[in-house]
Amino acid sequence: MVSNPCMNILRWFVWLFAISAVLNLQAKDLRIGMVGLDTSHVTAFTRILNDKSAKDHIPGGKVTAAVKDSSPDIESSYSRVEKYTAELTGKWGVKLYPSVVEMCRHVDTVMVENVDGRPHLKHATDVIKAGKPLFIDKPLAGTLEDCLKIYRLAKRHKVPVFSSSSLRFAKSTLDARAGKHGKVLRCETFSPAHLEPHHPDLFWYGIHGVESLFTVMGSGCVSVQRGTTESGKIIVTGKWKDDRIGIFREGKGYGGIAKCESGEQKVGNYDGYAPLVEAVIRFFESGKSPVNARETLEIYAFMQAADESKAANGKEVPLKLDWE
Repeated sequence: MVSNPCMNILRWFVWLFAISAVLNLQAKDLRIGMVGLDTSHVTAFTRILNDKSAKDHIPGGKVTAAVKDSSPDIESSYSRVEKYTAELTGKWGVKLYPSVVEMCRHVDTVMVENVDGRPHLKHATDVIKAGKPLFIDKPLAGTLEDCLKIYRLAKRHKVPVFSSSSLRFAKSTLDARAGKHGKVLRCETFSPAHLEPHHPDLFWYGIHGVESLFTVMGSGCVSVQRGTTESGKIIVTGKWKDDRIGIFREGKGYGGIAKCESGEQKVGNYDGYAPLVEAVIRFFESGKSPVNARETLEIYAFMQAADESKAANGKEVPLKLDWE
């Protein structure tokens, strides 16, 4: 059979068009919606994502929509929301929507950013029911019970959810977790632990150092005991099921020491927001969280148990987590 030159040319153009379409689809940025514009994270994350000239730019997603939300009973929330909202809309062209449900119709993925963890369950419920992959900034929620509700709802609706502090993605911390220095035998981390009366004590700011601790140690904590140092600072000791000890201390700045098979290694430092933002984009692209649900929820069970130990005058209490 003699081939038709015109048909061959047509097939060639169709093939080129198909390849071009695939490449354009792959290069298209995810449309990201943000909820809760009362924290500096919203402007920092948006700059990293939207400013292609930034030295720490992370490609793959762009913040295009937002819901302005804040808490009237937390000064650090209501006093800052207007400033951050103005920057998102004025500098980055982010469009505001009146509700999370409406915003979800115009985005591919969502980041819940409220500095206050209490609204997170409500926002997460709307996002999960809309079927959008969801990142929830710290704290995951305002109570352990709400944390569990979020993950159970996500599991039921088969929607990927990821939550983390930026401290999890410090290089030294990830190196220790990966076994670069041999098995981790013991770990102690520290971070500021400012308190906020609407949240369990460590949920508000101590989450950073606790996240570092669990990044290094992994899940498996079975009991928690809280006390105070000679200077009156918080100290929480956890026992792991393999008899290892993990300790969180309230301190100045961020850091810690992991005792490994090859010796002591520094962990728990802060490497900026870009490593977390990159992890969020990879999560949005793959639908697979870099942190499993058990470990994330155990962090909040640890912090809840610390409050229970405090109420029991420093008694050691079992870590309770009814998850799977």
